Amino acid sequence: MTATKGELRKAALLDATEHVLVTSGNANATMRNFATAANVSIGHLQHYFPARSDLMRAVLERVLQRSLAWMRETTGIDLEIGDNTAISRTESGRIVASMMQQQNDPATVRLYVEIWALAVSDTEIATVLRDFYRQYAQYVEVIIRRAQPGLAANVHQAKANAIVALLEGAVIVSAGFAGLQSKGTDNELMGAIQGLIHGPK
Repeated sequence: MTATKGELRKAALLDATEHVLVTSGNANATMRNFATAANVSIGHLQHYFPARSDLMRAVLERVLQRSLAWMRETTGIDLEIGDNTAISRTESGRIVASMMQQQNDPATVRLYVEIWALAVSDTEIATVLRDFYRQYAQYVEVIIRRAQPGLAANVHQAKANAIVALLEGAVIVSAGFAGLQSKGTDNELMGAIQGLIHGPK
């Protein structure tokens, strides 16, 4: 389907916002700088995204959808919420490997780090970030529910939250900030996540 002019304008604004965050950091994450990077006025930017938190919400939503699309393309598995089709250990392994592989993209890692930094001092962006992680965890819950449908809903949620925590901690390791990246570490992480998804072998 062909994108509308409005959708194309929004995409260009989001591209510019991501560029500023990745190349200039959170200290330069102002509406003025985002507008300048997109070659538009602040008024034009605010027509589509009235507040910086609205812009960050749209950026994170696009990152999540991009990640899900890439995972579908590389694994052939869809994580539609409400889909209860059984999922095997092999299939979930491909999904987790795909998620871990995406953490090797320096631009994506930098984007997350800069938005985390913004959330520390901006309560509206902190709320946006919490909403993003709730949505992210819901997709992980789909995997667990399809692997272990007999578990209670609160157990699915707790396991999903634990997996998100493991993966987000792995971002720091994979990005090289902690200097702990190794093939053995990735294998241990995969084993821990698979244990949460399927239970012990």
